[in-house]
Amino acid sequence: MALKSYDAGVKEYRDMYWTPDYVPLDTDLLACFKCTGQPGVPREEVAAAVAAESSTGTWSTVWSELLTDMEYYKGRAYRIEDVPGDSESFYAFIAYPIDLFEEGSVVNVLTSLVGNVFGFKALRHLRLEDIRFPIAYIKTCGGPPAGIQVERDRLNKYGRPLLGCTIKPKLGLSAKNYGRAVYECLRGGLDFTKDDENVNSQPFMRWRDRFDFVAEAIQKAEAETGERKGHYLNVTAATPEDMYERAAYAKELGMPIIMHDFLTGGFTANTGLANYCRKNGMLLHIHRAMHAVIDRHPKHGIHFRVLAKCLRLSGGDHLHTGTVVGKLEGDRASTLGFVDQLRESFVPEDRSRGVFFDQDWGSMPGVFAVASGGIHVWHMPALLSIFGDDSVLQFGGGTQGHPWGNAAGAAANRVALEACVKARNQGREIEKEARDILTEAARHSPELAIAMETWKEIKFEFDTVDKLDVA
Repeated sequence: MALKSYDAGVKEYRDMYWTPDYVPLDTDLLACFKCTGQPGVPREEVAAAVAAESSTGTWSTVWSELLTDMEYYKGRAYRIEDVPGDSESFYAFIAYPIDLFEEGSVVNVLTSLVGNVFGFKALRHLRLEDIRFPIAYIKTCGGPPAGIQVERDRLNKYGRPLLGCTIKPKLGLSAKNYGRAVYECLRGGLDFTKDDENVNSQPFMRWRDRFDFVAEAIQKAEAETGERKGHYLNVTAATPEDMYERAAYAKELGMPIIMHDFLTGGFTANTGLANYCRKNGMLLHIHRAMHAVIDRHPKHGIHFRVLAKCLRLSGGDHLHTGTVVGKLEGDRASTLGFVDQLRESFVPEDRSRGVFFDQDWGSMPGVFAVASGGIHVWHMPALLSIFGDDSVLQFGGGTQGHPWGNAAGAAANRVALEACVKARNQGREIEKEARDILTEAARHSPELAIAMETWKEIKFEFDTVDKLDVA
């Protein structure tokens, strides 16, 4: 067949991949893209081009198309919608046959859906807003190594969010001083402490030394408090072999949980590590370092709700989700939408939360949402209201910035949390009554009183960059 011009190829996309009469099958993987086409290119041609480039198409008809059933394998752009408040962009809904994707491979799904198409010249911007994974595909994925309920049973912690803390300063502490900081936080009342995302095995603190001193700190804190404690030992490394060596040593030390940076480390490494944790009875904490590079631009990239869904499939027991009220970007409604995707067994379409499709998760275990980034005791009522019990509320400077030290900061966090849980259980409106609830608790906790005085003026009130597209 003769080669065609680029323009002719785009029109051919429309004829083959734009199928407005198509009714998606239950087994189809569905995707919603926000498309911003080049001036003068019709919407149908842009949508068809995205469907083609993310499935079976290329820029020209090729003779080998005659050797396969294109009607079975091609992606289909089946619906176009306006984006509320945006005259230059539109939503394109595309259905993909399930056989286009390798079973249990988030890597393969993303390679197809967000591969070359994001560099397509017919587009000015492209954003993957949401994916509906068919239940048939979900059943091929391992999911969380343990899940929310199993983790609670292992740790014997019920009826409240878990409390965490990222050890600060991020970099530069010796292994011994790092262990001391961990011990103080845990003995003060926290459930977990955490390596920061960029703590790996640098010259000032090699990974094995850190693991040893952290293990000693955990054991000492458990003996003193009678509570199960843990620390997210970051096993992210330059090679898979190094990663598994670190995970195996954490297991040898009897540590309950390890950590992975799932975007910088990659989905292949993450799924492998999740499988290791499942086989060896360990929990897996997931940090989302690099996410904002991918998800923050409102017209280009991948929305975090998609990354959160992919993480649940790939495997993780915790995932950072932002705080809404802290220092990191996060719209409340949108955050609640992807927190539901982490924890619930079925999430209905709800455009007010940015959810474009019904999503059935079947019996896949849930993931703890981790609220972390610029939070302190004054945020506690809002955090409990937003994230509920199945979450980890994780303070860094909001624990260790306490004038009396890490243990006092941890005690303030614990008292504030328990006061808010008690008030909620009594039927009080904890966000509206936040000041009264915390002030009352502080009468019996000098640590909380000092924390409230220290952070009473600290707020992070900035305009949200990535807002929901709602009328």
